[in-house]
Amino acid sequence: MERRSLIAATAGAVALGTLAQVPAEATPGHGGRGGAPLTTFNVISDIQGDLGDLAVALKDMRATNPHSSGLAVAGDITPRGYDAEYAEVRKVFGRNPHPREIAWAIGNHEFYVPKWADPDTLAQASWPNGTTEDSLFRSFYKFAERGRVYAETTFGGIPVLTIGTERYMHYHDPKLWDEVWLSEAQFRWLEDRLAYWARRRRPVMVITHHPLPNTVSGTRNKLYMSDYLQSDRLLGLLGRYRDVFLFSGHTHWDLGLSDWYVRRVVPGTANLDGFAVINTGAVQTGFTDNGQGGENAVDGAFNQGLQVEVHRDHVVVRARDFASGTWLKQITVPLASRI
Repeated sequence: MERRSLIAATAGAVALGTLAQVPAEATPGHGGRGGAPLTTFNVISDIQGDLGDLAVALKDMRATNPHSSGLAVAGDITPRGYDAEYAEVRKVFGRNPHPREIAWAIGNHEFYVPKWADPDTLAQASWPNGTTEDSLFRSFYKFAERGRVYAETTFGGIPVLTIGTERYMHYHDPKLWDEVWLSEAQFRWLEDRLAYWARRRRPVMVITHHPLPNTVSGTRNKLYMSDYLQSDRLLGLLGRYRDVFLFSGHTHWDLGLSDWYVRRVVPGTANLDGFAVINTGAVQTGFTDNGQGGENAVDGAFNQGLQVEVHRDHVVVRARDFASGTWLKQITVPLASRI
């Protein structure tokens, strides 16, 4: 089964193509190329019950980006997926300032209730302990206030698409656990929305929990090479569009790593510039490569996320350390189409 799920729970496909050369990182500073952005928003992921750090992150984002048009949360909202855990997250948001518009993506930790006989008793041997797959999705839908996994919203006029698994695969195949499965309906919807916004010359922000193989930090590690059951199809779809920005979490890998941002080129898509892929870091616990095909926890306080600034002809993505209140780095990405 998945690599650190038991630890986290107790506490509360062959890749396509190559990586394009990443533009040089700018010295952190507002706007990258100067001038006021059209809109700014924030991205975090992997809260997993770390509500204290979530509150710190929300306060820091309000201080650094008081006019943020939205917040994307790239999955692992809860440690296990209990309704009471969703309610605790909602309480933290209720007590702290945050953007009105929030895009919630589903993560693998939203499916961990079946590992427990009750909230205090881990019982993986008797999985699923009477929990139905449908009930897990209903809990997410109730929290996110929608009726399906995938959704579209806008942050300051910029389209934001959230995607994610529509099956928890261990219910369907005993050899699988957290692998991502997208329905034909979700693929058709994503294809339609990407084409729609491309015709309108808008960059598209895609939010997903699991990273695609051979992209950002950790995804050439054996732990994260097979998260998607249909990775080739998803890469082939996203790879058509130069102005797609894919934000993924799940790995918790440190945003200080050099491959926190990459451009992924997918052969056969006629897009030789690829599309942008950005690691979201994590609110709860950081990891990095151990040099042996696994990972080590990052020492000290860890609480990271992103601020995104959209300009008429470029996008600036800035990595933030919420724990220390400092900028880690930033990248300026030119747009193929001027807004």
